[in-house]
Amino acid sequence: MSDDVTIPNFGELLATHIAKLPPESMPGLLAQLERSAGDRYREWALDIESQRDGLLACAGREDDIANRVDALFPIREEHQPLVDEIVPLAIETFLGVYSGLSSIQQITIQANAERQGASAWRGLVEAYPQFAGDLESLAKTEESNADYLDALLANSQENKPAS
Repeated sequence: MSDDVTIPNFGELLATHIAKLPPESMPGLLAQLERSAGDRYREWALDIESQRDGLLACAGREDDIANRVDALFPIREEHQPLVDEIVPLAIETFLGVYSGLSSIQQITIQANAERQGASAWRGLVEAYPQFAGDLESLAKTEESNADYLDALLANSQENKPAS
């Protein structure tokens, strides 16, 4: 299978799920998706032993993002059931993108997804200017993971035998 993959726009992919949420619950939903990304990193760490430590560090950053978002944007009690309903559907949609792909192909998509995530956090600044610094920090953390994945992918291409 080729390492060429189609990179989806995750905002568009998740739009039907996200549209059901009150806007103030969006960050809480995103936090749960960040935790799901952390789980994927842990799976890749098992699959790509040579990158285990770096992938586990990425997983830790995803968990950190989620924890920071939960502290900044707690989900209102009345919105929690809706978030709980949407999260598994959003995760299923997200994971569907990775179905049938190799770890390297999945990581190629994830590197881009991290950059889309950084844009999403920056996109919340207008609605939450009081958290602009925090949102920028979240975006930079996403970009740290993207940078790591980009380096991993570049290294995997360098070490690939010529055909």
